[in-house]
Amino acid sequence: MKRFLLSAFVAFIAAVSITGCSQQAKWNRQERQALREMLREYRELAYLSDLTEAEYMLFSDDVTAAIEGDYPVYTSFIELPGVNDTVQVYVVTTIVEELNTDARNMRHIYPYQYLVGSNILPSGLDRAQQNAFYKCLSQKVNNTYPDVTSFVNAVLADSTNTSQMAQLQLQCASDLFGWTVEIIDITEQ
Repeated sequence: MKRFLLSAFVAFIAAVSITGCSQQAKWNRQERQALREMLREYRELAYLSDLTEAEYMLFSDDVTAAIEGDYPVYTSFIELPGVNDTVQVYVVTTIVEELNTDARNMRHIYPYQYLVGSNILPSGLDRAQQNAFYKCLSQKVNNTYPDVTSFVNAVLADSTNTSQMAQLQLQCASDLFGWTVEIIDITEQ
């Protein structure tokens, strides 16, 4: 009889523990807010810095939902040894998923002022002219790169004025505005 009661008591404690954990599996409002505050550190990344506040909130909601889905118990997530690295991986993964090479995203990856400063576009273009440029650029990118991974690799490798991305930008600027930039490759003799 003692063994039966002891077994029943252990089963009861196990059942209470399991249901207790499942109730904690949902993050509360404060836990989600703490993660959103952690995500604020990434606001200055090139892709994210050009988002409006509303767009950024949607982005951070996507990252939060992905993390919460993979780590249903907040304390398990926050106590990870590399929690900041984990958050960074989710941020980068979400950015890559959003890069469906369209004109809207081209505007975030290559902001107009950056292109003016790089002498790719003339200053003073109106919104319609800028949109035409980004539409042209997204079409050229889609025709050049077979998938998002190839495009992301090209963006990451884009460090010179003679890169393929710069060439695509210059082609659109020339096609639309007659704007030409002569790139001179200087080599030592």
